[in-house]
Amino acid sequence: MVDVRILVVEDEEPLAEAIARGLRREGMAVDVAFNGDDGHEKASITRYDVVLLDRDLPGMSGDELCKEIVASGELTRVLMLTASGTVSDRVAGLSLGADDYLAKPFAFPELVARVRALGRRATPAAPPLLTAGDVELDPARRTVRRAGAPVELTRKEFGVLEVLLAAKGAVVSSEELLERVWDENADPFTTTVRVTVMTLRKKLGEPGIIETVVGSGYRVPDAGAVKG
Repeated sequence: MVDVRILVVEDEEPLAEAIARGLRREGMAVDVAFNGDDGHEKASITRYDVVLLDRDLPGMSGDELCKEIVASGELTRVLMLTASGTVSDRVAGLSLGADDYLAKPFAFPELVARVRALGRRATPAAPPLLTAGDVELDPARRTVRRAGAPVELTRKEFGVLEVLLAAKGAVVSSEELLERVWDENADPFTTTVRVTVMTLRKKLGEPGIIETVVGSGYRVPDAGAVKG
């Protein structure tokens, strides 16, 4: 699975940044908003797997933002964060449509476990195997093989290949790869995607399966999905 995409909406900036750093160390792509209005804007533009949402926010309240996310019909899951852990507060948060509720202070490993569980629920079922020629990518096992031989890829290389194969021959822009595999902190003017594609091509070997479409992005022409 491509790295889980997370939005942290928390007005305590040191806490928000600490959560973001910790989740990035766990391999997740994390964006941060420090108020409800900014969180609403980000959630409207980007499809997140999980939103970590403080209830007490400046601007749009956490409760209102939760209702907006739920009403959007997206698969995004909401984990409410609050300083109050009373039963009535938990019930109130869940009644707004939140999927889970965590009272501050919390143990970070518990937060990670809950985010991962929600992330699995937010991700549509992927085909068991993505293929192009003799290249096979297994999203569930996070393995890649070429002609039956294992290919060792970094997390980002795996994410790029998965996105390209899942596109089934369509062109994927560098900007979309940055959004899907990295996060909003990635500089769109860097050579990050180009360098990652270059190392990915070397590891996959010949004949090459990734085409560069000048001015548009990249594609794998004969990508398809194998069921079962």
